[in-house]
Amino acid sequence: MRQWKKLALSLMLSVVATGGALTGQGILQPEHVSAAANAVPAYEVKFLGNPDTVLNSDGTPRSNVLETLGLASSPQAIRVEYFDTNLLELNNAGWDVRFRKKADKSDYELTYKKRYPVVNGDIQAALTLANKEGFDASDDNYEAEIDWGYSKQTLSFSNTKKVSTKTAGAVLPPEQEALELLLDKLPGKLKNWSSSNWGKQKLTASRAHGPLTFERYEGTWNGQELTLEVWPVRDGAGTGIQNIVEISFKTASISTASGVRSELMSLLKAKGWLIPEDGLKTQLILERY
Repeated sequence: MRQWKKLALSLMLSVVATGGALTGQGILQPEHVSAAANAVPAYEVKFLGNPDTVLNSDGTPRSNVLETLGLASSPQAIRVEYFDTNLLELNNAGWDVRFRKKADKSDYELTYKKRYPVVNGDIQAALTLANKEGFDASDDNYEAEIDWGYSKQTLSFSNTKKVSTKTAGAVLPPEQEALELLLDKLPGKLKNWSSSNWGKQKLTASRAHGPLTFERYEGTWNGQELTLEVWPVRDGAGTGIQNIVEISFKTASISTASGVRSELMSLLKAKGWLIPEDGLKTQLILERY
């Protein structure tokens, strides 16, 4: 009897130590722990437009471009800047921190974005990696999106905060005020990304890269909402402006993303409006400002 009691006690201790459970047959099995599913992303398809064939000499889109793409002739002005250290430590860790203001809105937009490369088109592999790092379907603070360019895809998770302001137009606050707002709204994932307070320390040591004002033209093409943006980015020499043209659309459907993407690419190629490369405007702004 004493031996049976010892055996029973041993089994019970094993259950507690391993988090398992005893079945009716006395077999030790681990408790089932359900992990959160991978996030379900939306899609944003982006193409670089050729400024030589898309824009007039003053940097505005040509009338035939606006007409063909169903875009309004009056743009929305948006002022934007990014915050990072001189060594771009946030960006190197896959994070971008953006501060912007739309001309017709009464809020500042503070966006914290984490990026994951999609290798060989394997979106699920990128989503699984993000899941392991805390970005899963249960997190409704971040919007998952696949940025689909000419040849590359990138998975991103964006957390956008809004701060009310009485400032009218596309105008940003002073740099230090913007940084203080970004620190005040800093989400926990970035704050403690690689170690306790890592993100807070890096953002505190950051400065503004920018600002600049870009213009967004909106419309509908083939039943799909479409935008064309003109970004006047400082050129590599630092003495002039390089206009970056981005033509894009968003959808929650991968089939729509794929189908409309093919149609839009064909049109842009046929018109001579496409640069067959992937865009790097955020990187250029971080490096050139």
